[in-house]
Formats: sequence, structure tokens, C-alpha cells
Amino acid sequence: MSDTFPLLHKIMMAFALLAMVAGCTTVAPPDSVLAVPAQPQRYAAIVVDARSGKQLFEVNSTAQRYPASLTKMMTLYLLFEALESGRIAKETQIPVSDNAARQPPTKLRFRRGETIDVDSAIRAIVVKSANDVAVAVGEYLGGSEDQFAAMMTAKARSLGMTSTSFRNASGLPDDSQMTTARDMAVLGMALEHRFPQHFHYFSESDFMFRGRLVRGHNDMLGRVRGVDGIKTGYIRASGYNIVTSYNADGRQLIVVVMGAESARQRNDHVEALIQRSLSPMAADAKTRLMYAGQQPTGSPLPGLPEP
Repeated sequence: MSDTFPLLHKIMMAFALLAMVAGCTTVAPPDSVLAVPAQPQRYAAIVVDARSGKQLFEVNSTAQRYPASLTKMMTLYLLFEALESGRIAKETQIPVSDNAARQPPTKLRFRRGETIDVDSAIRAIVVKSANDVAVAVGEYLGGSEDQFAAMMTAKARSLGMTSTSFRNASGLPDDSQMTTARDMAVLGMALEHRFPQHFHYFSESDFMFRGRLVRGHNDMLGRVRGVDGIKTGYIRASGYNIVTSYNADGRQLIVVVMGAESARQRNDHVEALIQRSLSPMAADAKTRLMYAGQQPTGSPLPGLPEP
């Protein structure tokens, strides 16, 4: 019996020591591996808290990239401005020139002398990403597509998009039409904040035109709760691009991904970035990138400073 108390005392001391160590030790969150559906030279991404402007994630966000049909976000910005100023109304008929009708698909396929009302034009650009309609809008508002592209670039500068130059209204290939993931995030936030009364267009996945149902291809809509737009884009030189707005449970995000090898992989990546950005552990976790066809990189992402 006399040996019991010294033994019990030793056990209690051991537990006390473990408790002290546990109280003084912070367990670092485990590293995470983020699959990137693109080659390093094409990939660019950024996630921004749209309420605070805080940058939550970025890779190559200031590197020059081709916008593809993300261009049409600026075409719509100027169209919304014209609506707000009273220059046009939703019933205004926009003529479709021969030049506009000649644009390659995706398009609505107009014949000579036809017009489209502004409300349908917005839906055609958002849902179908119609190149013929985007050019018709540019010619109508700018007098010519070249002049409209100059207006687009000037508006980009006024919004703080310092690395963007537009050469057309549609996003069809042009070696001089360049942007960055950061600039596309700025434009996405500007559309949402400046035109909340029109932002609902970006959540539409189909629309009726001349008795025909026209379906869209932004598969992020309806896939992730809280996603409410906004625009996809693709040309061969850019890969698959997207700007996505998330708004749920008091959180508001803008996610930009550029250069993906497929639309499906791009959408998977956007969903992963949303989940990462909503996680309380994300700010402290070290993230390693695994690019398409590569093994995980040996070093974590650099720090993600606020803009």
C-alpha cells in the first residue's frame, strides 16, 4: 500500500506535464494540395472578398492573358450604362449589320436587315455569348466596333483595370486584346456593385428568342449553392476562362480562373477555390499546386497579400 501513492503521484505529474505541453503547443494546419487544370504558362486565378476587397487567393493574377468571351462583360457594362443614362431603352431595336452577322459562332444567325431589342441582346450575350450580337451592340453604341473597343479600354482604365486593352466587342482572337485575372475580378465586382438592378441577367441559364429556347453553357449556375453568375469564355489561345460570383450566408466572392484545359476541369477548380475560400483554416494552411501533368510543387504558394 505504501508504494501506491508514489506511483499515483508520478502518473498525476505526467498528466499535468502533458497538459502544460498541449496548452503551449499550436498544431499547424496540414498542407493542402490544389489541383490546377492548366499548364503553368496559361494558368491565372484570383479570389477576392467582394465586400471587403481582400484578396484571398492568387496565382499569376497580374500576368497577361487573353480574355476570350470575358470581353463581353465590358460590352455589357457599357450597354448597362447606356440604359441607365436613358440613351437607350430595353425595347430599343439594335440593327445587325452584315459585318456583325458574319461573325463566327457562337451566334444567333441573323439575316440582312434584321434587328434585336436591347433586352434580348443582353440575354443573348450573357447566355449564348453571341458574337454577332456583341458586335451589333458595339457598332450601335460606338459608331464602329473599333471606336467601341476604344471606349471599352477607356472604361477599363477608369475602373482601375490597368493591364487591359480591348480590340473588339466579342472576345474573338486578337493578339492585342489582353487582360489579367485581377482586372477581370475588378470588372466583375464593378458590374455587381454598379448595376445591381441588371445583375440578375448573369444568373440566367436560358432564354426564349423568336419562339426558340436558347440554352447557355455556364454550368456553374445551379451546381454550387450561392453562385449567381457571371461569364465564361474560350478561345484556343486562352483556354477555358470564367468569372464567377458567389453570394450566400453573408459571404460574397468573385472567383476568376483562366487557362483551364476543359470546361469541366475549370468548373471543378472554381468549386474547389470557393470551398477553400470559405474555410476558416484556409488562411493558415500552406497550399501546394499540382499543375496539369505535373507532380505537386515542392514549395507552398507565396503569401497572399491584400490588394
